[in-house]
Amino acid sequence: MTRAGKPTSKASRNKAWVLARKITQYVMLAVFLLFFLFSRRDGGWSPTLVNLPFRLDPLVMLANLLTSRIFLAGSAVALITIALTLVFGRAWCGWICPLGTVLDLFPLKKARGRRPAPKQGWRKIKYLLLIATLAAALFGSPSLLVFDPLTILYRTLTVSLLPALDRVVLGLEQLLFRLPFLSAPVASFDAFLRPALLPVTPANFRAGLLFAVLFLAVIALNIFAERFWCRYLCPLGGMLGWLSKIALFRRVVDEKCTGCVLCTQRCPTGTIDPAKNYASDPEECTLCLDCLESCPHSRISFLPRLPKPAWQTYDPGRREFLTTLGLTAAAVVLTKPIQLSGQEPPFLLRPPGVREINPDAFSLTRCIRCGECMRTCPTNALQVGVWESGLEGFGTPILVPRLGYCDFSCNACGQVCPTGAIPPLALEEKRLQVIGKAYIDENRCIPYADDTNCFVCEEMCPLPQKAITLVEKGSGTGRGHGSGGVQVPVVNRELCTGCGICEYYCPVGGESAIRVYIPSA
Repeated sequence: MTRAGKPTSKASRNKAWVLARKITQYVMLAVFLLFFLFSRRDGGWSPTLVNLPFRLDPLVMLANLLTSRIFLAGSAVALITIALTLVFGRAWCGWICPLGTVLDLFPLKKARGRRPAPKQGWRKIKYLLLIATLAAALFGSPSLLVFDPLTILYRTLTVSLLPALDRVVLGLEQLLFRLPFLSAPVASFDAFLRPALLPVTPANFRAGLLFAVLFLAVIALNIFAERFWCRYLCPLGGMLGWLSKIALFRRVVDEKCTGCVLCTQRCPTGTIDPAKNYASDPEECTLCLDCLESCPHSRISFLPRLPKPAWQTYDPGRREFLTTLGLTAAAVVLTKPIQLSGQEPPFLLRPPGVREINPDAFSLTRCIRCGECMRTCPTNALQVGVWESGLEGFGTPILVPRLGYCDFSCNACGQVCPTGAIPPLALEEKRLQVIGKAYIDENRCIPYADDTNCFVCEEMCPLPQKAITLVEKGSGTGRGHGSGGVQVPVVNRELCTGCGICEYYCPVGGESAIRVYIPSA
């Protein structure tokens, strides 16, 4: 403070920087949400923009490189994040990361000091998880990318939060629509909202509650320590933390510091150590600038300094590193029943084109479990896999024809996939991709079992040369088709691509009378 009691110019600058950081956080969160909302089939943004958040993620870039042995051209964007980290340290975590911003919106631990934070040694967990993620990727499995902060947020938004919001909005609209004077405004609002933000048909995802609970658990950990996830668990934070060891900008404490400990109490990552002249570990500092705001005498600055790399006590040692590497390798082998058996279960369908990459199994070496393909699927056919293909396939997309079908006029899933796990096929090429083959259960099919005509599967088949045709059943005595007798459906499997529309529209209750699956060789 000046003698007149007015803030110094340095204090004013500090407040301006703190305000700039908060504005940047919310702006970046809004940008990430816009990327998510506009990853739609019709009227959405280009795949390049939709994929940008994941291409900025260096952990996704490195894991994809290790698994597929291919460096995708778009992944070079992650070098921007790496360069930013080498200059400013973990600024990504404090200024840009959308999950970090969400955690800041829920500071559940208000009463600091009542419950002690976990010991510093807990910080090694995120480094061990990082080692395990990269080791698993090296052995051909990116399954641990389910812990990446961007995949956590996007997957939860896709399968849990947005569908829940959609149902709340739909319920309110139905309630208000009953009021005569509100029916027209509600209809106009819905006509605007559906094409702009929400799907025309409300999405329904299996395991949506599971992923919602997991996301809420990440937030609830703030009870034990502010930004618990960022401090102790985030593998991307661990990766950026290692790079921050040699970052140019450092937090510097003036020698005239009075030792008021306000900065220590305010630090969301608990990295300021009073025993070391209130210095902070560059691996843990997220450049949130809260210490600047809390310092009453403006004794804190962020200045360029020559790095002094040093391993902290909570960094994994050699023995822990090797143990984690060995356990990860063993886990990858034990959780790969698909690759060991040579083929996925016959009724486990994958998005179009993936079996051209790996005929025996879905390209697990590329899928990062982000949920973008599920978000953009217009028919809600793509669902999140849970246990269908073992732990290795957790979070990967599967096609469930009873819930939706692969639209003949859509190739959106391949266009938005950030890693090429679903190939970006042109529409004409995609229409030729074989997902599976349709098979009729004559014991359940209405024309076969009940001698009653049913033409649904034949009528719905989208192929110009129908893969399902009707032939007269010679002994039929059914109703509804005159003297011609009952007509039964027959599948031409040479033409069938397994889009699943026949299974989706089959009027038989419960399990469909016509099902799509992958025939055994």
